Amino acid sequence: MLGDLSGLSNIYLVTGTTDMRRSIDGLMAIIRDTYRMDPFARAVYLFCGRKKNSLKALYFDKDGFVLLYKRLDSGRFQWPKTASEVRPLTRQEFRWLMEGLSIDQPRAIHPSKRRDF
Repeated sequence: MLGDLSGLSNIYLVTGTTDMRRSIDGLMAIIRDTYRMDPFARAVYLFCGRKKNSLKALYFDKDGFVLLYKRLDSGRFQWPKTASEVRPLTRQEFRWLMEGLSIDQPRAIHPSKRRDF
């Protein structure tokens, strides 16, 4: 399910580590109180544990919250090491994260801006 986010407008990554014992209400409080964002927005919020081998995704689905949990059997997510903040992700960065790659790809080709000649 984490691969199909077609109905959501934004993907946000909450950098730093999160206590994975938190449930829907605890994660919603982080979004609302710490980052002053709307947990009911058409967005998914990603949280990662200390070991970086598990993550939780929270989003509001019209009539209630959905909480998804993914734990890797081997390996770790390439989670940003920056201090706690919310970082928007593109769909490509999200795919990289789910494939075990860093979201900060130094050699990624970025779309060029159209220039009039």
